[in-house]
Amino acid sequence: MSDTDSGSDKQKFEFFKYDPSLAANAVFVALFGIIAVGHTFLLVRNRTWYFIPFVVGCLFEAVGYIGRIIAAGETPNWTLTPYIIQSLLILLGPALYAASIYMILGRLIRMLEAEAYSVVRVNWLTKIFVLGDVLSFLAQGAGGGILAKASTVKDQDLGNNVVLAGLGIQVVFFGLFIITTILFHVRIAANPTPKSYSVTVPWRQFLWALYVTSSLIMIRSLFRMVEYALGWDSVLLEKEVYLLVLDGMLMVIVSAAFLWYHPSKILVGYKQVGMRSAVDLEGSTVEGEYTMTSYGGGGQQSPIPSPVAGGADGLKAYDSSRSEPGRRNSLMLGQGKHHHQTPSDDVSSYTPLRR
Repeated sequence: MSDTDSGSDKQKFEFFKYDPSLAANAVFVALFGIIAVGHTFLLVRNRTWYFIPFVVGCLFEAVGYIGRIIAAGETPNWTLTPYIIQSLLILLGPALYAASIYMILGRLIRMLEAEAYSVVRVNWLTKIFVLGDVLSFLAQGAGGGILAKASTVKDQDLGNNVVLAGLGIQVVFFGLFIITTILFHVRIAANPTPKSYSVTVPWRQFLWALYVTSSLIMIRSLFRMVEYALGWDSVLLEKEVYLLVLDGMLMVIVSAAFLWYHPSKILVGYKQVGMRSAVDLEGSTVEGEYTMTSYGGGGQQSPIPSPVAGGADGLKAYDSSRSEPGRRNSLMLGQGKHHHQTPSDDVSSYTPLRR
């Protein structure tokens, strides 16, 4: 290796090519901090535990910009720790947003009893996309770790490539998620389920909120991909405004949007619907005073009140209802006009509840 090459390889890696703005980064700390507090309140009050990754993502963003504030105070003698904080946490925050967004779609599909309209089996939908998100998270984290310890341009290029791979995984899975959401939306719009008529929450508006937030995360990820693909000489690294607008501001909008369209306001009754969908696997499940029983034909489920006590008398009472279509339809909780199904002749499946 020539002396020139050796010198190039040992060229000192600079943390920033600009002086971070104390005021601008303080604004983002305040915004993400306030939004994180709001999401934490809604999370605890409504017990939407599947939204924990999203809240952690907000905290990642807030702490990441705190790291940039510290770096702004150190200019031009930057130290490693603040750089690591801002580099890793701002990079990884959106991956945590994506994890919660993936889980929302599966719950929305179940709430609308529209599993047949999903191009991916609902039981696997969340698992597949979250798995891709985890792979993306790990790759970005590994690349960010390499960048944080980079002492040469060569190390910096290696870190860039690893982060780029992680961002690529995120873009691919997020693109597939958006396509899956669009196809589901088209199918349920063309042939609405009875449940989609009966729910009173604005689930259609929520789908559009998913489109907007997913698109913003996609734009942000593409920006970071271009940034890392161009390497340390990227024009995107020469001015702080690119990061603040194409990453920070877009993620503020996403975070705030889910405060307004919080899943707890949309996915009401999800647990009850989830119990009904469990019939597909177990045949029947108990909810309060009802036995959720699978009808023969069509794979549809409807709740049939089951006697709490009475044994054979209870079964006899149910048998008499078969000859009365009006009563049967009323027992189907308003779904009889949409589903023309006949209960199974095997009365042994209708068992009394025992306390």
